[in-house]
Amino acid sequence: MSRVTTPPASQAIRPAVMLHSRPARVIASRVLVIALGVFAIGAPPAQAQSNPPPGWVNPFPAFRIIGPLYGVGMEDLSVFLITSDEGHILINTGLDDSIPYIRNNIESLGFRLEDVKIILTMQAHWDHTAAMAEIKELTGAEVWATPKDARVLEDGGFSDAHFGGRETFKPVAVDRVIRQDDVITLGDLVITVHEHPGHTEGSSSYTFQVNEAGRTYNVGIVNMGTINDGKHLVVNPTYDNVAVDFATTYNRQKQLDVDVWVSAHNAQYNMHDKYTPGQAYDPETFVDPAGYIRAIERLESAYLGVIADELDQ
Repeated sequence: MSRVTTPPASQAIRPAVMLHSRPARVIASRVLVIALGVFAIGAPPAQAQSNPPPGWVNPFPAFRIIGPLYGVGMEDLSVFLITSDEGHILINTGLDDSIPYIRNNIESLGFRLEDVKIILTMQAHWDHTAAMAEIKELTGAEVWATPKDARVLEDGGFSDAHFGGRETFKPVAVDRVIRQDDVITLGDLVITVHEHPGHTEGSSSYTFQVNEAGRTYNVGIVNMGTINDGKHLVVNPTYDNVAVDFATTYNRQKQLDVDVWVSAHNAQYNMHDKYTPGQAYDPETFVDPAGYIRAIERLESAYLGVIADELDQ
């Protein structure tokens, strides 16, 4: 029976799987604020879990986004597969009954769920993590998460600042804590971690580059700073510094150089306007840098609106 001793963050955890840090990027302090947009879950988690929106349970065929990045989730709930010749990375897992659909989607692309080596999350909410513990067990993959989302994953959502107080999904052990500007490598994949708190305390995004047809594409898997219904920013805030977290996230996200972007819900990046099942693969399909900035600006304006409403009470 072999044993793996966890090395320092700069060394490999397993063959061909490494994590290391680089100097933090300097982020401008000014936050630009325009337009309006809030994604809200109006029902409490217990009600949503017993009667989830159709887009969270309706199957959707797998599709190639760009290079090694594929969508393998449901009609609206995003699950992403990033492939390499030494194993794959799965980002998000959907609801607890999503596994057969995720497996079928992965197999339809010619890959295997069992070859997933790392599981990441964008936000530790049950609709994105409920199947994580089972997929970890099925694959033997390691779960990596930011410090504050790691806490929520390990207690099954109990300590979530907004929807906590009870277990909302099966707890899952986190094998590695990842932080801002860490770089995940697996095979030929080189993926940068971005901490984008606000939606959850430990929300995270990921960026990497794809070289295809003579062009380099900057790709972002971005957790948008949406504000759930009932979340308080400045008056009895849902958690300390939540307003600062959102403002910092909008600023950081606008500093990213992004050509292709996707997010935790397909509707957030207008996936269904860009892609139809059966559509031929084209690396330009999801190129949308202007739409990316517009989406952030709408959320920034929504953020100001929530603050104004709280102060007017």
